[in-house]
Amino acid sequence: MTISDYFLPEMTLLLASLAVGAIAGMLGGLLGLGGGVVIVPMLDWLYAKMGFPAGISMHLALGTSLASIVFTYSSSLVAHQRRGSVLWSLSGTIVPWLLLGTLAGSFLAARLSTAPLKAIFAVFLLYMARKMAFPRARATSPKLLSAPSLRLAGAGIGAFSSLVGIGGGSLSVPLLLRAGATMPQAAGTSASMGLPIAVGGAVGYVLNGWGAPGLPEGAVGFVHLPSLLGIAAASVCMAPVGVSLVHRLPTPVIKRIFSLLLLAGAARMICSAL
Repeated sequence: MTISDYFLPEMTLLLASLAVGAIAGMLGGLLGLGGGVVIVPMLDWLYAKMGFPAGISMHLALGTSLASIVFTYSSSLVAHQRRGSVLWSLSGTIVPWLLLGTLAGSFLAARLSTAPLKAIFAVFLLYMARKMAFPRARATSPKLLSAPSLRLAGAGIGAFSSLVGIGGGSLSVPLLLRAGATMPQAAGTSASMGLPIAVGGAVGYVLNGWGAPGLPEGAVGFVHLPSLLGIAAASVCMAPVGVSLVHRLPTPVIKRIFSLLLLAGAARMICSAL
């Protein structure tokens, strides 16, 4: 093996991880998303190109996505807290149940094969694309949600988020808007909820993937550390930029463009699962 044979794949992985992280960080601040909807399909594609075993590439993408979202949401949360847009009392009611759901979701994902995981994720991307392109009008008067309802919703959001490798912003933001939060408050509070989802999910994927056969070099369980570092570095830098934009720009056009990217990701995920 020559020096170029070793360094070219490593450089490709680094550049690709930085690009994915930049997009994820922007989305984390702009739309209250951790970026998993972008990170997972791009990492799955990247891992396939690098020759990672097909049976665990999706698991690695999911676990690495959640681990990277820890950094994205940490940066986003700090920026939102400085602007006073985090509703801590609401977040505190939901977070313990989020964690329980998150651990259950990562346990289930580790025991599913690649094809079902890709199918679940593709359906989720299609749902998100429709939601982004054609959002429903929000009711003018928010509905008061009871504490048990919020806890049940939190457990469900945590479980599904861990199963598809996201921070849950796409699910928690609508819930928070329904509970009466403004869009900046929903984005900020979503970050306070997404952080424990990401931490709990990442720990779950590390534990459930520990010692799995075929893990590539640099993997700790189902978390690939080299790509994690590139994503984390870029996302932390870009999350405050997204936070700044959400306070200045309307987002309908951005959401529609993003929906096209989601459709492309869903199509690629379905083709790779067949």
